Amino acid sequence: MTSPLRVWAPAAAHVDLVIDGELVPMAEATGGWHEGPAVAPGTDYLFSVDGGAALPDPRSPWQPHGVRGPSRAVDHEQFTWRTDGVPIDLGRAVIYELHVGTFTREGTFEAVLDRLDHLLDLGVTAIELMPVAEFPGRRGWGYDGVHLWAPHSGYGGPDGLQRLVDGCHARGVAVILDVVYNHLGPDGNVLGEFGPYFTHRYATPWGQAVNLDDSGSDEVRRFFIDNALMWLGDYRFDGLRIDAVHALVDTSAVHVLEQLAVEVAERFPRAVLIAESDLNDPRVVRPRTAGGHGIHAQWSDDFHHALHVALTGERSGYYADFEGWADVATAWTDTFVYAGRHSTHRGRRHGRPVEGVGPQSFLAYLQNHDPVGNRAAGERSAALLSPGRLRIAAAVVVLSPFVPMLFAGEEWGASTPFPYFTDHEDPDLAAAVTEGRRREFAAFGWGPEDVPDPQDPATFASAVLCWDEVATEPHTGLLAWHRELIALRTTLAPAGPGDVSADVDGDRVVLRRPGVTIDIDLAAESVEIVPDGAAG
Repeated sequence: MTSPLRVWAPAAAHVDLVIDGELVPMAEATGGWHEGPAVAPGTDYLFSVDGGAALPDPRSPWQPHGVRGPSRAVDHEQFTWRTDGVPIDLGRAVIYELHVGTFTREGTFEAVLDRLDHLLDLGVTAIELMPVAEFPGRRGWGYDGVHLWAPHSGYGGPDGLQRLVDGCHARGVAVILDVVYNHLGPDGNVLGEFGPYFTHRYATPWGQAVNLDDSGSDEVRRFFIDNALMWLGDYRFDGLRIDAVHALVDTSAVHVLEQLAVEVAERFPRAVLIAESDLNDPRVVRPRTAGGHGIHAQWSDDFHHALHVALTGERSGYYADFEGWADVATAWTDTFVYAGRHSTHRGRRHGRPVEGVGPQSFLAYLQNHDPVGNRAAGERSAALLSPGRLRIAAAVVVLSPFVPMLFAGEEWGASTPFPYFTDHEDPDLAAAVTEGRRREFAAFGWGPEDVPDPQDPATFASAVLCWDEVATEPHTGLLAWHRELIALRTTLAPAGPGDVSADVDGDRVVLRRPGVTIDIDLAAESVEIVPDGAAG
């Protein structure tokens, strides 16, 4: 049996549990909570607040009928785990970001396991799943999830996700989950019907801001922190990647990130927390004893932006602030290119210097879902760079002093794009997303015909990786190069602050870290890896 059903609805006079159309009154409890009876695993149920429409559970563990359907009770203890997890050593980690729906033709949790041999041969130590919380339809990036406790039913639901995580652990691969706490998607979002989950004090680019510091925010914070603890406990994830923490507006004395870090450390001391932040503020990853939030690591967009501009010459949008290899050298040695420097793109000074935090607190990457999907047609770096420049990029990322992260298919130069795709069930919202996407890219000179319709199933289908091309050139050679680089990285001692240097002289770029020097000839589009002691 599951635990008694509970729901937080602080303004409700009464709440009914709805099973097979029958109403079961729930008892009022303290703090705005309402309690009902326990229901057997597999039972579908809904809640009705003050006689209103029947709604899914805000903490629904499974939504087998989609975002608007009933919730289904789950007993997580029925799953038999073979392992406890795989600790992540950030100093030696190689992370691989993937989207479950496009990673294989099947597009399921369990199908990911069929490619574990490839990942192990590559040298990956941890996979990072793009968000899997229930989102509208069958196709989507996952950042418009509305049932944050329910693994996407189209991928295989709770059982499929537990089998994926357990299967990875059995092979020694850690698993990180991307979670989105800064907003919820608009399609099927019912949290506001239950309580003050959102606030009008702030706004986000994606919708209503989550209420983290306004009236009623204690239980809202509890909702998100309990969600993180649920993923780490019920599904035994080894870490969480927290999306866009700069949009978590919280003026409380204890920021919600710090509260999260404290509770995760107490309950799951081996778990790793990785933030995405565009603030260039090292306080995110500074220890709490030094006045930071205590998050273990964060993505380093400055590294990506600088490297992308250096290799492609593109200077539009957020790339306008970056000038090429000199900025790569700055990112290599100082982490942030913008550490108090004036940003033309932002029209103000941006960032602060990284002090007292090692390189292992930052992730480096050539690409991830964002810069690829933020292009009109979703072109990957392989469509923008020559084979020689792809090899240079791989060397700079994999052998960087930071934690390297690859985007699925990058290691062989996948020819498939990764455009933005959706499957919204609300026709008005679907049309708005399609039109909004076209308007967004019109400002960059793309016509409507250049922008794939996110709602078109063909847009999603174009993003599914073609594994057959791995066995053909030039893909085979690039894959071998990534394997060689990752194998070399495993022999290197982690770099500490001040252990790295960089020189740029015309077409020659020399990047150094303990154990190895990367010697780049831009004119020849070649790169030489020189072990320490062998440089002449």
